[in-house]
Amino acid sequence: MAKFYPALTEDLMDFIRAQHLFFTASATAEGRINLSPKGLQTFSILSPTRVAYLDLTGSGAETAAHLLSDGRLTLMFCSLEDAPLILRLYGQGTLLRPTDEGWEVLYPNFPPIPGARQIVILEITSVQTSCGFGVPRYRYCGERDELVTWAQKKGALGLRQYRAEKNRFSIDDLPTGLEE
Repeated sequence: MAKFYPALTEDLMDFIRAQHLFFTASATAEGRINLSPKGLQTFSILSPTRVAYLDLTGSGAETAAHLLSDGRLTLMFCSLEDAPLILRLYGQGTLLRPTDEGWEVLYPNFPPIPGARQIVILEITSVQTSCGFGVPRYRYCGERDELVTWAQKKGALGLRQYRAEKNRFSIDDLPTGLEE
């Protein structure tokens, strides 16, 4: 049975810290719903009602476009190894870019990973837990290094060029704000 909370509890924060994988979901009133897996220890709990993740340069930028258009964001964690649990964080998301005021304050909450393009911040309006009995068990065996290696090879200029070419618009042709 699902339970709702107004904010993260200490137990739920401990659960989040133990996870290696989370999912983001965003949408606008029209167009596709985006659902993306995230890893590489890019998640940070800022307070019981505020969390953030370091968004890395990749093939798409759907979350950025959706947040600029609508702002709704859901993050989901699920236990893959221990006792079953699904945790969803609902709220309003905002974007913080390297050139924005506040980047220098928030960025130290994350490991320095090549290709960082923005921080996605979620102001939590609701927290939900559910059983997770149908989620299979998996064992964590490590992070993949392909994205980091790719970003290192591209270098700062190559990443800017890639974002300008591939990340300026969503797949539904919405602007992402990733101009560089």
